[in-house]
Amino acid sequence: MVMMASLLFMAVLVIAPFTLASARHVIVRSGRPGWLSRRLSARTRTGELGLGATATEELHAFLNANKRVQIEQRQARLTLRDDDHAGAPPRTGIDLDGGTALIRPRR
Repeated sequence: MVMMASLLFMAVLVIAPFTLASARHVIVRSGRPGWLSRRLSARTRTGELGLGATATEELHAFLNANKRVQIEQRQARLTLRDDDHAGAPPRTGIDLDGGTALIRPRR
């Protein structure tokens, strides 16, 4: 009885999100219905993934340690500053007082 309950729990934990993710993929790729497709493909106001994608990533991280490392690296990259003077010379420069803008082409 306990084994059957644990199998049912694992089936709900794995198969239900997989089925929902597959249905989301089909709706977004087909574009029908339009309102649902736009809603499912939208990101949050901060530009992050929605709740369903976050839950799926956390489930993936629970089952695969490499995914946990990937999520932590992404969070660390978001917290680091991105300064122009930290690396290569800037490609753009704007002089507000002089009213000029400088854009250097990539090599």
